[in-house]
Amino acid sequence: MSRVFNFSAGPAMLPEEVLRTCAEEMLDYHGSGQSVMEMSHRSKVFDEIIKTAEADFRKLLGVPDNYKVLFMQGGAWTQFSAIPMNLMVNKKADYIITGQWAKKAWQEGKKYGDARAIASSEDRTFSYIPDVSDLPISEDADYVYICQNNTIYGTRYKELPNTKGHVLVSDVSSMFLSEPMDVTKYGILYGGVQKNVGPAGMAIVCIREDLIREDVMSETPTLLKYKVIADNDSLFNTPPCYTIYVCGLVFKWLLKEGGLGAIQKKNQEKADILYGFLDKSDMFKGTVEKEYRSLMNVPFITDSDELNKKFIAEAEEKGFINLKGHRSVGGMRASIYNAMPKEGVERLVSFMEDFEKKNS
Repeated sequence: MSRVFNFSAGPAMLPEEVLRTCAEEMLDYHGSGQSVMEMSHRSKVFDEIIKTAEADFRKLLGVPDNYKVLFMQGGAWTQFSAIPMNLMVNKKADYIITGQWAKKAWQEGKKYGDARAIASSEDRTFSYIPDVSDLPISEDADYVYICQNNTIYGTRYKELPNTKGHVLVSDVSSMFLSEPMDVTKYGILYGGVQKNVGPAGMAIVCIREDLIREDVMSETPTLLKYKVIADNDSLFNTPPCYTIYVCGLVFKWLLKEGGLGAIQKKNQEKADILYGFLDKSDMFKGTVEKEYRSLMNVPFITDSDELNKKFIAEAEEKGFINLKGHRSVGGMRASIYNAMPKEGVERLVSFMEDFEKKNS
């Protein structure tokens, strides 16, 4: 069977070039006589893998020297707890709720201190980003938390919030390495890698060094202490070695593609093709207010649940898989991450045009 176009929100497509390298190196990584899956994380061979991965990540994102890069197990959800446990010195934090993941992070944060929801777009099914220019931020808030690109609802921040001097923490899972970012605007930016970077099972945390403290909450598990992970170069315990290896290959691929500026241009082209069709279609409609549209996650609907189901079923038969929208939203969603080729979006739009003609 030929490869399908996988529009899943995550785990998602990986670059075919990366997958082929994985296959070629599966039994023997660079003459070591072993797979990365089975080598010791204390070996010289793996030490080179993880150090090269970090160096390439830093180069891609322009990470300053006063930030640590941590490879941590558990995906983004684990960080919902790690962040308050490490940062809530005053036991206060402010959250901006723009979707389910920000909401879940806020609910988790409330377990550890006074986590306040200071703005929300839930009143219109998270179809927009609220005004974040002048929010009622607590004077003694330890941080302000956002989910910068909302995977389920397909929104993204046009501008970062005015934190009034407070630390900004951002979950960038579904836009990770899809465009250039100014790391210095964040205290922490982090993301689960399974959407746009690598296989599931890990988060990459980029944290300013002054936020790495010894005096964290006493109940903080050892493996959630940023200082423990940082002091041991992400090797305190056995890390997700193979995931780190694949992420490293993706970093190499991104550098070869021209870096984040070049990949952003390609992502914009793909998004323009899909949104352009949605804006002129009589059958399919995007669900997000135009100025807040994500480049990565594109939710859309017809005016009929039955038509939605028919579209999803016929699309799958044609090799366009995982287009069903999140259960909390319904309809359809096309996630068009870095690894989704332009051809995949063009062929999806061609199929949508044909489906509309046949079902009008």
